[in-house]
Amino acid sequence: MSADARLSVAAAALGLSVDEPLQIGGLYAPAVRAGDRLNVSGQVPRVGSRVVCMGRVGAEVSLEDAQQAARICAARALIIAWQMAGTLHALRPLKMGVYVQCSEEFTQISEVGDGASQLLVDVFGPGQLPARTSVGVFRLPKGAAVEVELELAIDAQTP
Repeated sequence: MSADARLSVAAAALGLSVDEPLQIGGLYAPAVRAGDRLNVSGQVPRVGSRVVCMGRVGAEVSLEDAQQAARICAARALIIAWQMAGTLHALRPLKMGVYVQCSEEFTQISEVGDGASQLLVDVFGPGQLPARTSVGVFRLPKGAAVEVELELAIDAQTP
């Protein structure tokens, strides 16, 4: 199964579709291509028009729910990349930023990021993990528990 097909299956399991435009939450480009790089703006766990995981991880939100939210965020980022490039075949994840709105005591921030990383493994395979930064923050847009941004390399033969 191709990466495009794996993304379609993973997205559907999360209530998303690769064929429909994704709602964004402000005045910004969902992604920008610069040469052989595609930078996807931060994505919150929005399904349709609803942010599905809100609150502080370690207080109102469990680790498991935050990991699922991170999967949704990563899937949204890949859907945007797919919609822009027309395929994932020529894309390779380079760097991912994971931001977690968390309680003061919560320290499993990297484990939340593992939810997003697992989605990338499910789509691209285990040898394509990007570099990653996971950061605990005080607040995220729309009260989201997690936000994920992604930078991808584009193969030189991709238009």
